[in-house]
Amino acid sequence: MRQIALPLSAASDSPPRIVVGDANAPVIDALMEADKWPFHTAILSGPPRSGKSLLARWFVESGAGNAVDDAQDMPQDELFHRWNRAQEDGRPLLLVSNRPFVPGVGESDAKCWRVQLPDLSSRLGAALDLTLSEPDDAMLIALMEVHAEMRGLVLDHSATQYLAGRCTRSHVGVEELVAAIDRLSLERKSPPTLAILREALDETRAGNPLQG
Repeated sequence: MRQIALPLSAASDSPPRIVVGDANAPVIDALMEADKWPFHTAILSGPPRSGKSLLARWFVESGAGNAVDDAQDMPQDELFHRWNRAQEDGRPLLLVSNRPFVPGVGESDAKCWRVQLPDLSSRLGAALDLTLSEPDDAMLIALMEVHAEMRGLVLDHSATQYLAGRCTRSHVGVEELVAAIDRLSLERKSPPTLAILREALDETRAGNPLQG
C-alpha cells in the first residue's frame, strides 16, 4: 500500500501521511496532472474524514496550484473571482467541498452543493469532478495502522485483518474504531486483546459517526 508523506505543517490531529488505495488513487493521479484540467479547475468531494483537506494541502504545498477548502461556504462572488484568476494566470484551482457539486442554479442541501449565480454554476459545471470513495480492505488496514501509530497503539497484522472484515467500512469508522480500542486499552491497562477488539467493534457500530 503506497503512502504520501505530508509536510511538517500538517495539523497535529491529522494523519502524518496519505494512504493511497483504490478509494483515492484516481484522484491523486488527477491532482498530479492538473495542467490537463478543463478551465484549470477541479472540484474535489468525498465522504467525511476521507482526506479531502489533506489532499488539498499536499496539492498546494507541492506547488501544483491553489486550493479552496470548504468552497461551498465561500461567498459566491469571491469564488467567481478565484475562478477568473485561474483563467487569467493559468494556475490550477482545486475547490474542495463536503458535498458533490450539481450544476444548475438553486439552494444547496444535505446531499449536494449548488450555487445561485448562473454564470458561476455553468463554469463550475465544466470543472473536472474528483470524487473520493470509501476504502477497501487493504486501505482499511493501512488506515488503521496510521491511526494506531498516531496514538502509540500497537495493532499487529492479525488484529487489523480481523477488524477490517468486521468494522464500519468508512474513514470515519476506522478513526472511531482505533480511538475506541486505544481508550479501552488504557482503561484496562492492557494491550488490545480479542475481547477489547470485539467491544470496540460493538461500541463503534452502535455509535454516531464523526462529522468533518
